[in-house]
Amino acid sequence: MMLQEKFNELLTKYTDDKSLINTLWSEIEKNYSGNKRHYHTLQHLDNLLAQLTDVKEEIQNWDTILFTLYYHDIIYNATKSDNEEKSANLAVKRLKEVAVCSAIIEKCKKQILATKSHLSSNDSDTNYFTDADLSVLGQSWETYTLYYKNVRKEYAIYPSFIYKPGRKKVLHHFLSMDRIFKTDIFYNKYEANAKFNLQRELKTL
Repeated sequence: MMLQEKFNELLTKYTDDKSLINTLWSEIEKNYSGNKRHYHTLQHLDNLLAQLTDVKEEIQNWDTILFTLYYHDIIYNATKSDNEEKSANLAVKRLKEVAVCSAIIEKCKKQILATKSHLSSNDSDTNYFTDADLSVLGQSWETYTLYYKNVRKEYAIYPSFIYKPGRKKVLHHFLSMDRIFKTDIFYNKYEANAKFNLQRELKTL
């Protein structure tokens, strides 16, 4: 699996403890494969990796971006509102275990927390990451439909009369943004289609 290969490649820059690397990967694989996950899965990480690899020459700190990718949704519970904070805290803990420098750890933490609001950042790498995280919004209608149906499955605990107003709020939040995508590359590629998809989903609610 490409994700595991990339993770091993990344971690071997910081530690030669193969057992620790395997343990950390197993934790990632287990968390992203939880039976309550339908969108925030290893496939989501795969898509992110593909999106970010396409803009790799624009990224200033590739290692940080990769750490952020693997850990940004490692904790995910649809009934909680502190997933990003918990994921960031776990990332800090794990990166310290493999002796990653504090500058990378701090940036990774900030990038994970940035996925909570997806607002524009002063750091271009963070903007590329949050744009890649939202890239599904601008995909084909078929891909987008699968995405929003999987999100609904993750929130299956909530009946429609609670879920629909919350989902509408999320869609309006994105539609009210001047720009959903902060970087020109993602904006030019996905912005128009993302707005079309969001408005089309809104009509189904």
